[in-house]
Amino acid sequence: MGRLITGARNPVVLYVSGGNTQIIAYSEHRYRIFGETIDIAVGNCLDRFARLLKLSNDPSPGYNIEQLAKKGQNYIQLPYTVKGMDVSFSGILSHVKTIIVGHKQARKKGHERKQTQYSNEDLCFSLQETLFAMLVEITERALAHVGSDQVLIVGGVGCNVRLQEMMGAMCEERQATVCAIDERYCIDNGAMIAQAGYEMFNADKTRKGMTLEETNCSQRFRTDAPYVNWREDK
Repeated sequence: MGRLITGARNPVVLYVSGGNTQIIAYSEHRYRIFGETIDIAVGNCLDRFARLLKLSNDPSPGYNIEQLAKKGQNYIQLPYTVKGMDVSFSGILSHVKTIIVGHKQARKKGHERKQTQYSNEDLCFSLQETLFAMLVEITERALAHVGSDQVLIVGGVGCNVRLQEMMGAMCEERQATVCAIDERYCIDNGAMIAQAGYEMFNADKTRKGMTLEETNCSQRFRTDAPYVNWREDK
């Protein structure tokens, strides 16, 4: 769907959502995973952070974090964990949780002045900057490895304008372009499923398809498991 909407040819794909964080590129009828999270997904990290701050789910936790981050002015040093092409977010979340819980306990005991105070805006700003810097780093590494000049951001977290800005700055330095889609296609939607089915059906020269009884559903496919029959072998 991202390639269809943006016209991207053969981009490095940053797939970021509540359940996935992967760097992907296409080769030989498969989407190959170059790097991924070794623990929790970036969207899951943001959602859990929002619950710690008791942020609203309306319209989404990630959106509310993004809006608060725009008002943040002080960067808080947070753990930055990149291992080759993989990333880890659980340590960042634990560190932020320690800060938030510490503030609450200090307020209860009346020791607020003895502990450095951070606003929710500063916490949101710092978390975003750290998480997205990690994602940009591994994406840049994949660009260099693959030799592509395009980055496509997909998944719910891909709606974040700050992530798009940071990725755009990196791409500008590498004479590459970043392709992003809006919330209509970033989040889970029926259109992307229908488009994948359409592409697969058209690629089948027999055009027989399957009956409903012959089909099955699986939620445990890894990105590199399905055979991509609708793209050229390049």
